[in-house]
Amino acid sequence: MDIEKYSNEETLEKIEIELLLDGIYKLFGYDYRNYAYQSIRRRVWHRVYAENLSTITSLTNKVLHEYDCLNRLVADFSINVTEMFRDPSFFLTIREEIIPILRTYPSIRIWHAGCSSGEEVYSMAILLEEEGLYEKTKIYATDINADILKVAKKGLFSLNNMKRYTSNYIAAGGKNAFSSYYEVTEKGVKFHSYLSKNIVFAQHNLVTDGSFNEFHVIICRNVLIYFNKTLQKKVHDLFYNSLNMFGFLGVGDKETIAYTPQSEKYIQVNKSEKLYKKIK
Repeated sequence: MDIEKYSNEETLEKIEIELLLDGIYKLFGYDYRNYAYQSIRRRVWHRVYAENLSTITSLTNKVLHEYDCLNRLVADFSINVTEMFRDPSFFLTIREEIIPILRTYPSIRIWHAGCSSGEEVYSMAILLEEEGLYEKTKIYATDINADILKVAKKGLFSLNNMKRYTSNYIAAGGKNAFSSYYEVTEKGVKFHSYLSKNIVFAQHNLVTDGSFNEFHVIICRNVLIYFNKTLQKKVHDLFYNSLNMFGFLGVGDKETIAYTPQSEKYIQVNKSEKLYKKIK
């Protein structure tokens, strides 16, 4: 292998990706410049091949001139991995250790950042309903991807997933029959409308948009792993400034607030779960 040639090709690839991301930011306001490079690189090449192109530069040209192509690339950049009561022990910890504190509040505001197709948002609604707190709660569910938010709003999911979701629900301390929360239709499983009445679905970009409320709980799980250190710090600043004093922050099992400037301003709620309480 010609090492110098390989190095030049790698450098060219990085320049092409930088130009693509810079163009998207300057023209459309979507800022992916501080996303983890290897993750972005994989998704860019996926879109190059999906559009029957051969170079990143040709993709840049198409993205900047065809809005539909931009939307397809933005959808590629969105990480939509979720399920009902994902990591049941996380929700069990919320039920056992967070809910007793929330019960003392006259009203509750919860932010699910990067909510994807909404499974974990509906899980939270079910949990709050069982604990008698849903009536006084407002859940804000946000994501950068407008198309995935439309899916979340419908509350319509695949019947094939219900066996796994039921197991998760039971492990998370569920108190009723999970099937009592939905009906089976020709199009899939439809969760009852009362579960979404206190949910506000809205488009929000963690990279460029600011705080829009003060929350008692913020949950953002396995989103920050796709950001570089600079962007992670920015988002942690946003979460810290959006939390009430003694509010709770939940992140993914592969994430941590350690080594961030905010780390000393939280205490860990549970050693085995990535749940933190703001104390400063």
